[in-house]
Amino acid sequence: MICGVDEAGKGSVLGPLVVAAVAVPSEDALDDLGVKDSKLLSPKERERLYPLIRKRCRVATVRIDAREIDAIRAEMTLNSAVARAHAQVIAKLSPARAYVDACDVNCFRYAEMVKNNLDLVCEIVSEHHADEKFPVVSAASIIAKVTRDRAIATLSRKYGEIGSGYPSDPVTIRFLTTWIDEHKTPPPIARKSWKTVGTILAKKSQSSLLDF
Repeated sequence: MICGVDEAGKGSVLGPLVVAAVAVPSEDALDDLGVKDSKLLSPKERERLYPLIRKRCRVATVRIDAREIDAIRAEMTLNSAVARAHAQVIAKLSPARAYVDACDVNCFRYAEMVKNNLDLVCEIVSEHHADEKFPVVSAASIIAKVTRDRAIATLSRKYGEIGSGYPSDPVTIRFLTTWIDEHKTPPPIARKSWKTVGTILAKKSQSSLLDF
């Protein structure tokens, strides 16, 4: 049994980080599905593949919400937290080998970070852009992305239009700015430890001082 591991939402300022692992009996088990890195697929195609992957493969996910991310970052780096989450989904599936998308500039160091969080014997193959190189990691990227997109859709129904949740999204920044204007504090779904939130708060504070 081998598995692929990937995550979605690592750089997002709103919403959860989702880590997913997909396990298959052989390297070619997904060849006929035509899986690709989730970023190369349309939302419609990801949604089409999602149930097919879940039906054919063993799947494990871990969701880390914004508040938990802030708490974790007080104790460790985000890369360390992701490595721990990668190990958690691997442990749920107990494969002989796991392909992981490296979250560190040094992929060998990242493999060791994952291993150090594992209690089982598992070969860790850590590579950059693994979601483009290994179909089983592509499948994991699809599961992670669809799971997170659905979580963002749920949050949008509760909080209004929040965009993608990423700092590069003007809709997300507009939501954050408006919320902080009205409530004087970031929304519960924001990662308060992110520089994006700190910058908006600093601008608001500066504006208040100027008004005074």
